[in-house]
Amino acid sequence: MNNKLRNAILLATLGVIIISYAGCSVTIPKGATAVKPFQKEKYLGTWYEIARMDFKFEKDLNNVTATYSLKEDGTIKVDNKGYNFVKKEWKQSIGKAKFVNESDEARLKVSFFGPFYAGYNVIEIDKDYQYALVVGNNLDYIWILSRTKTIPEKVKQAYLTKAQGLGYKTAELVWTKHDQ
Repeated sequence: MNNKLRNAILLATLGVIIISYAGCSVTIPKGATAVKPFQKEKYLGTWYEIARMDFKFEKDLNNVTATYSLKEDGTIKVDNKGYNFVKKEWKQSIGKAKFVNESDEARLKVSFFGPFYAGYNVIEIDKDYQYALVVGNNLDYIWILSRTKTIPEKVKQAYLTKAQGLGYKTAELVWTKHDQ
């Protein structure tokens, strides 16, 4: 193999690695702060999705839940389920989450596809761990979660106000139905 071809292959490989790494960034939106101190044991269990920004992996889903459980290796198992009301079938995605820093800071990285991670940042949670506001890497990802299928209006409005203050277009939120 000549040197030019070998160098081109090396550069192309390096480019793929850099692009892959950039696509896995686990940042937090500007102005947002992850909950600290965070009690992961209190966060484990099932959460109902109340609202989200729509994106391709949750398109046409209602009855969405996320169940978090601790794995033996210290990572968190993520079990997302939802009902696709167009295809009339349940969809499930199993992933894993790891803390970005220490486990007392609610900044995690979540993966459903091998080595590719995305940010999962709990930026607001009540003292009893019943309601949570979660954001991704940027203003394209946000979730309002509850331990029950509904959320008090006061909590909902507080979370919407916080999201708007960070720049989220809350008028574009999809409000998840729980009817199954």
